Amino acid sequence: MDIYFIFSLLALGAFTGFFAGLFGIGGGGIMVPMLTLLFTRQQFPAEHIVHMALATSMAAIVPTAIASLRAHHQHQAVIWPVVVQITPGILLGTFAGTFLASYLSAAPLAIFFSCFMAFVALQMVLNRKPKPSRQLPGLFGMNATGSGIGAISALVAIGGGTLTVPFLVWCNVTLPVAIGTSAAVGLPIAVSGAVGYITNGWNEPNLPLYTLGYVYWPAVIAMACMSFFSAPLGAKLAHRLPVALLKKLFAVLLVGLSVQMLFTVFG
Repeated sequence: MDIYFIFSLLALGAFTGFFAGLFGIGGGGIMVPMLTLLFTRQQFPAEHIVHMALATSMAAIVPTAIASLRAHHQHQAVIWPVVVQITPGILLGTFAGTFLASYLSAAPLAIFFSCFMAFVALQMVLNRKPKPSRQLPGLFGMNATGSGIGAISALVAIGGGTLTVPFLVWCNVTLPVAIGTSAAVGLPIAVSGAVGYITNGWNEPNLPLYTLGYVYWPAVIAMACMSFFSAPLGAKLAHRLPVALLKKLFAVLLVGLSVQMLFTVFG
């Protein structure tokens, strides 16, 4: 590993940690395309690069989610009953999603990731308002929603915030509380996703050193060291600054990362 690679991982961890706290996301939308690029430059096996990026991102989200949810909990911005209700579906959907992702090749995964991120970016820009009478669903509805969020999160290695935050806001949860609750939901997504990718990559040949399953641990450790400190800073700003402009800027970032992902895999 060269100095550039290590420095890039540290910077990526700090950057994603900050946005994880600010928007209640896990940071996978940023980590996956950047890790794909960095792993490509390290000349890791091409057939495993996207899977490794997805798995490593999931594992790195665990400490980021812990730091983010702690910070939001201190602001009393986590609806813990919602977290408890949605977690069983999250765990099931995420773990199942890793099996599907492991059977797909790099190209369809990259296309799905890019299209999904572009869709999320569009939803952020439109910023549609929910009906005032809409409320959170019951236990069955929360579990079904959790399964869907978990499955998609596993396919694109996100902490679920890009789905959980819009869902909660759609149910008339205020944005700061939706962000805080999403940060807490990101933890079971990350844990289940990381375990799933480790399981599916356990017997894969031709993986680089220091991998467990598809998870490349040097990258996880480097990114976690920085994100653990930067996530609380983002969470602090989330409760002080208006997020309308930041959401639009983040939408532009998502589109850019989607293009970068496609260019890395197909270029």
